[in-house]
Amino acid sequence: MNPKEPCKRFILYYHDILFGGIDLANATSVVTTNATKLGDFDFGKLVVFDDPMTKDQHLLSHPVARAQGFYFYDMKTTYNSWFAYTLIFNSSDHKGTLNIMGADMMMEKTRDLSVVGGTGDFFMARGIATFQTDTLQGDKYFRLKMDIKLYECY
Repeated sequence: MNPKEPCKRFILYYHDILFGGIDLANATSVVTTNATKLGDFDFGKLVVFDDPMTKDQHLLSHPVARAQGFYFYDMKTTYNSWFAYTLIFNSSDHKGTLNIMGADMMMEKTRDLSVVGGTGDFFMARGIATFQTDTLQGDKYFRLKMDIKLYECY
């Protein structure tokens, strides 16, 4: 195992459509706890999601996985969130899960979150998921490019 070269690497796109009260059919995430009045950066807001993951930037492309979990805003002085979720794969390419968690410093161009485990094709995987905001449409929709690099593969 070469610690400098990943044993598996792939790029996926995470599509999040926040429920706005009238878009039930299309929404993939919902605010479950409103922001507090501590600061101007949604501090305390909790969002639960079940988002499609695609191989390309197109929302309507066939999903290769689902991202299921939550994020919450955890800074009073700037936008920052903390993610914990599972990528669930059930396709001809991959079967199993990857667990990802960590801080998303949203104002940075790229952010690294930890891949802390997995099942199936990703049994006990460890690595890094590098986030890059690909598009942002207010607070209704955003897309993240995720460059997933696994350094422990079994």
